Amino acid sequence: MALGHSTLKTQRDDIAFSGSVFAAHLVCIAAVCSGNLAALHGFSFLTSSRAEHDTLSAVLFLGVALLALACLPLRIWIRTIRTTHPLWLFALLAGVCALALRHPLQLLWGTSIASRGRLLQIAAFRSVYAVLHPFLPDLTADPSTWVIGTPRFAVGIGEPCSGMEGLSLVLVFTVIWLCYFRKEGRFPQALLLVPGALACVWLLNIARICVIILIGNAGAPDIAIVGFHSQAGWIAFTAVAVAFSIATRRLSWVRRDSICAAGSADSAIVGGMAGESKVITVKAGESPATAAYLVPFLAILAASFISKAASGYFEWLYPLRFIAAAIAIWHFRSEYRKLNWRFGWLAPVTGAVVFLIWIAPALWTNDHRVTSLGAELAALSPTARLAWILFRIAAAVVTVPIAEELAFRGYLSRRLISRDFDGVPFSRMTVLSLGVSSVAFGLMHGQHWMVGILAGLAYAAVLKWRGRMGDAIVAHVTSNLLLAAWVLLRGDWAQW
Repeated sequence: MALGHSTLKTQRDDIAFSGSVFAAHLVCIAAVCSGNLAALHGFSFLTSSRAEHDTLSAVLFLGVALLALACLPLRIWIRTIRTTHPLWLFALLAGVCALALRHPLQLLWGTSIASRGRLLQIAAFRSVYAVLHPFLPDLTADPSTWVIGTPRFAVGIGEPCSGMEGLSLVLVFTVIWLCYFRKEGRFPQALLLVPGALACVWLLNIARICVIILIGNAGAPDIAIVGFHSQAGWIAFTAVAVAFSIATRRLSWVRRDSICAAGSADSAIVGGMAGESKVITVKAGESPATAAYLVPFLAILAASFISKAASGYFEWLYPLRFIAAAIAIWHFRSEYRKLNWRFGWLAPVTGAVVFLIWIAPALWTNDHRVTSLGAELAALSPTARLAWILFRIAAAVVTVPIAEELAFRGYLSRRLISRDFDGVPFSRMTVLSLGVSSVAFGLMHGQHWMVGILAGLAYAAVLKWRGRMGDAIVAHVTSNLLLAAWVLLRGDWAQW
């Protein structure tokens, strides 16, 4: 495993990203998207829905394979597999064990009280009742239907509420984190943090259900069901993940002393062969500029969690996103003075092209999705409506472009090249790093993920060509400004 990793690391400058293979990958993805879109509109070029499903699955598999070959040539994949063959054997054994344990583990949750082995669902149901009963004397619980609540508001504790999803996410995160930072941790001590993280996320899930019942019983069922219910799980996962990452980096009994000591020095002189001395440079951790590039984006995410959790069908606290990001950007303003904020004509042109690509699906299908945003805004007073729209536009054209470009293009696309990312010029960003950061950027846009990836590639291209952060931000601002005008003039609220 170490040999394969070192081989790839020494040869990474000789590995060229294949643009033609990546183009073939995009063709496969476009074919899958077109097939799904045709199915949604009632068109089918195949007589059997099963055959259509199998064909789309095969094309999707081919697209994933082409993406892997675009990033690394086939000879590198073969060499890596040969070098790391024990790892593939362990992975195969783990897959067989997971398949064998699938049925026993499924008994941990379910919908019938008859199965006494469904421990998580039973534990969650009884725990919620034990916590709330002292505060809600009229609390009732029906074990036959898994419904618990009061005469005013009740919820059903089904599979998603059993806590299994949160436990799975945290388990995957902690295992990946410990594997990635395995050289910096003490084992088996570090493994003790995993059950602690799992216990925390399960307890937070119990608290989430209790708060949902309390909010609904207080007379705000929309906030309980639509807002808090959809966001509390992600808030709990994020809190546990952040706490786990901090614990692995700060607790002395988990982190190796040699790594901690290395953080206080940039270089050390060690003895070499034949009495020679050798200077070894030691990286003192992440670049100090990391916070300046990530905090504004993280502030938007945190504010969105809070605003959505406190809202029903209408996110009335949306201005909180703008305020949180503006405070973060202002705090790091001295760091941003080091960036080149100039821009040329190419930036707004790129932004306009991205806007046209963004609205192309709606124009092509002539199918505008109906959302409740327009009706919710119409129900507000004129002053409140104007204030909300102004904050929405201000976030779209000021804080969001700055925060997202700093995070995805400024940080991630260069962090994939070097740990000391702020020393990497924008013009030296690789095709692979820009592609990965653009995919991450697109996935952040939910159902618009495909056009989001294309938008990320466009912003990254203008940044790499011009080498100025100002060009990428202005291109992003132009896209969002034109999109805001489209929404307000045409009433296409689904784009927001």
